[in-house]
Amino acid sequence: MEHTEQHGRPPVDAMRTENPFYTQLGRTGLRVSRLAFGTVNFGGRVQEPEAHRLMDYAVAHGINLFDTANLYGWRVHKGYTEEAIGRWLRSRSGSRDGIVLATKVGNEMASGPNDRGLSARHIIAECEASLRRMRTEWIDLYQMHRVDRTVGWEEVWQAMELLVGQGKVRYVGSSNFAGWHLAAAQESARARHFLGLASEQCLYNLTTRFAESEVLPAAHAYGIAVLAWSPLHGGLLSGAVRKLAEGTAVKSAQGRALTAMHHRRDTIVRYERFCDQIGRDPAQVGLAWVLARPEVTAAVIGPRTIEHVDGALAALDAPLSEAELSGLDTLFPPTGRGGPAPEAWIS
Repeated sequence: MEHTEQHGRPPVDAMRTENPFYTQLGRTGLRVSRLAFGTVNFGGRVQEPEAHRLMDYAVAHGINLFDTANLYGWRVHKGYTEEAIGRWLRSRSGSRDGIVLATKVGNEMASGPNDRGLSARHIIAECEASLRRMRTEWIDLYQMHRVDRTVGWEEVWQAMELLVGQGKVRYVGSSNFAGWHLAAAQESARARHFLGLASEQCLYNLTTRFAESEVLPAAHAYGIAVLAWSPLHGGLLSGAVRKLAEGTAVKSAQGRALTAMHHRRDTIVRYERFCDQIGRDPAQVGLAWVLARPEVTAAVIGPRTIEHVDGALAALDAPLSEAELSGLDTLFPPTGRGGPAPEAWIS
C-alpha cells in the first residue's frame, strides 16, 4: 500500500499551505512540517546509503524540516553528517529548494582556543565550514547549540546580522537555552532592530517537562517557535521495558534512556500498560503527546528505519483524546503545580 493512502494524505506536490501537516516557524512566514527530521544517528548508527534513503522517504511524504549540527557524525569525524547531507543534496537535483535546512554552531570542533563557543569569529568561520560541508549556498535556520556565558549578545547579533546580510543564513535559532536567555537575546535583538531568535530547540517529553515552567512561556511571549528534541527521551518511551526483555533494545538500552530507566522503571511499566490498554504503540503515544502540546511547533525525530518514519507520521495523523492526554498527565505529572513559573512552585 502506498504510504499516502495509509495516512490519508495527498502526494506532497498536491499539498497546500493550509494543510495542518505544516505550520509557521514562530512569528516568521516560514512554513515547516510538524515533524523535523533529526540526523544525529547518521554515521555510526545509520550508514550513508540508508541515510539518503531515509531522507528521500521523508521528503516524499511531506517532511521538509531537516535538523543537523556541525558536531554530528563525531563517531566517524566531526562534520561527517553535514558532509553526508551535502552529498545527498548534490545527487538530487532540485532537492535543496524544497527543504528547510537547519544546523547548529557552538560546539568544540577542534583543539584550538577559538574553535568553540559563540564568538563572532567562531560563528562566522563555522557557518562557512557548514556551507562547504553541506554544499549549499545558505542555511535556513542557524541555531546556537548551547549558551556561551563568556560572549555578550552584541557580539552574537553582530555576527548573525552579517551572515543574514550576506544571504548565508535566513533565520537564527537557539537550542538548550533557559527562558531568561531567550528574553535577553530578544531584547538585545530588538534594540538592534533585528528579528533575533526564530526558534528554540529544547529537550521536552513526557518524562522531562521542565521547559513548561519558563522556556515555553518565554518562547510564547516572544513569538519563538519551539522544536522539541528527544520526544521519546532516547527511546525510553518507545516500549523500552518490553524491548529490554526481548533483547531488541537499541537506543533505549543506552544513554539517557538507560539512566532514566534506573529510577523510573515502575512508571515506564505503567506507561506501557496504558499504551496496551488504548491499543497504541508506545512510541506513537509519546510523540503524539508532544505534538499535542500547543506550544510545540515541531517534534524532532531521529529515525533509523523507514518504519520509524511511518510511526512518526502515524502519531501525527492520530492525535490522542482528551481522556488519553489526562491519563498521561497522571502518569507523568508536570513540574511542581504545573504551568508556568512562578505559579508552578508557589504552594
